[in-house]
Amino acid sequence: MTRLYNDPAAFADEALEGFTAAHRRWVRPVGGGVVRATATPAGQVAVVIGGGSGHYPAFSGLVGRGLAHGAAVGNVFASPSARQIHSVATAAHGGGGVLLMYGNYAGDVLHFGQAAERLAADGIETRTFAVADDISSAGPDERAKRRGIAGDLPVFKAAAAAAEQGLPLEEVLRVAERAGARTRSFGIAFSGCTLPGADHPLFTVPEARMAVGLGIHGEPGIGEEALPTADEAALLLVETLLKELPEDVAAPAGQRAAVILNGLGSVKYEELFVVYRRVAALLGEAGVEIVDPEVGELVTSFDMAGISLTLTWLDDRLEELWRAPADTPAYRKGALDTPEPDRDGAPVTALARDTAVPAATAVPAASDASREAAVTVLAALEAVARVVDAHADELGRIDAVAGDGDHGIGMRRGSGAAHRAAADAHRLGAGAGTVLARAADAWADKAGGTSGALWGSILRALGTALGDRDAPDAARVAEGVTAASAAVRGLGGAEVGDKTMVDVLVPFADALAAGTAGGLALTEAWDRAATTATEAAAGTADLLPRRGRARPHAEKSLGTPDAGAHSLALITRAVHGALLDHH
Repeated sequence: MTRLYNDPAAFADEALEGFTAAHRRWVRPVGGGVVRATATPAGQVAVVIGGGSGHYPAFSGLVGRGLAHGAAVGNVFASPSARQIHSVATAAHGGGGVLLMYGNYAGDVLHFGQAAERLAADGIETRTFAVADDISSAGPDERAKRRGIAGDLPVFKAAAAAAEQGLPLEEVLRVAERAGARTRSFGIAFSGCTLPGADHPLFTVPEARMAVGLGIHGEPGIGEEALPTADEAALLLVETLLKELPEDVAAPAGQRAAVILNGLGSVKYEELFVVYRRVAALLGEAGVEIVDPEVGELVTSFDMAGISLTLTWLDDRLEELWRAPADTPAYRKGALDTPEPDRDGAPVTALARDTAVPAATAVPAASDASREAAVTVLAALEAVARVVDAHADELGRIDAVAGDGDHGIGMRRGSGAAHRAAADAHRLGAGAGTVLARAADAWADKAGGTSGALWGSILRALGTALGDRDAPDAARVAEGVTAASAAVRGLGGAEVGDKTMVDVLVPFADALAAGTAGGLALTEAWDRAATTATEAAAGTADLLPRRGRARPHAEKSLGTPDAGAHSLALITRAVHGALLDHH
């Protein structure tokens, strides 16, 4: 388990601060993550990678010449926010455009996509690529739904090496696509990981058993088998991957492959070597030529006891890029020439994640009526932060049944940051719309992950509807909630029945709209809608997830409500209390 921490909510920030202090030769901190300590050469494509904390050396440890130009680092097991990604990419940009690369998870897809839009608006040509190498997370006919695990490394490296050669952005992207299409991974685990501050792992494995097909966010495996010997584990990994070859590889014999045997956190290197000796023999018997194998911890999951095997099937070009030199804190290969000159300016000695959200010193003009409404908005956001804090452990427990267990942590960080940002805006005289807009940005940035993006969207839609000019009436509030419902569905793609927060948000919005249209006061309409939300959240226990990290473990979640749906229902009831107090 993770034993050394201070405030669990600050763990990711403090880990990144210590990492940068220890590795000044390679990296320097910027808001949202790190970039190379040396400048990106003029005109070179900047490869910016990223994802949640808890996977070291991914992602910050892979920043350096020959590999990434920067890494955006999110909270524990949560994607970095769009603002963090934008900050890192802007700092890394050398004039040749930016390729954003990440594992294929819903939160990462949302935030990296939003960051790409912001960078494009700034005039920075940007492309994105999601690594999807885990064959256990979706079948061959649904490869776009697969998550990214240890296959991140060979795909990141191929693109970065191409960028080092001076190729333009579109060609670097094509290299990433080629490497991604030829990379497959599969993993097993013997015990789950424990998040900082938690007193039990996200999942457990029965004695003398192993989980098969696990993820890297503490998700349980898709099945269980008897505990193998090292040679039996090697046979399972190799045979599983050889059953699914890239479309242009007819048979393994005569092929070359980059091979990664990855430790997920607490399997010792000697154990990995025992397994690898058999992996190498089996691949050799199949006629596969192994090129520059890697055995060690490359993409971890805190203290998970598990291993994964990755094969990247090489052609001449991909082999050249895989063999190319690299020099990063955690991954080094070959020899590089003299480094570029250091960046101008003194190094930053500490990193605060809030530097990604600059404090605003002015707010738009607002009417007295809107500033008065902002008092109620602030009270509602305070109630949200309180109820989330009170139920954070429960939300994490629910999320861990079939997901990664980080929902409580993310919601606590997001709601707390939203309340603080709203309070700051209110002190500056902001109206209701601006208070919500500032809260939206803070929630999305501090929480990261899917929930951060969605809650940022919810608050932003409400803020737009309320505005800063008039006193919002019940109908205006209902319109804002309806707009928020539409925004969440548009952003995340989920619909009612997918076992997500949408299963609560849609009926809540519909009930609130019906109540206000029928002439009910806001407090009464909200009360009825909150009851509907509570009932809808309970109903998600009977659903099978069709989206997100819980999808591969659908049956495990039967009987347990969706964590996002449950937290939304709690929030609607807490806000009702604030509305009554400020009626």
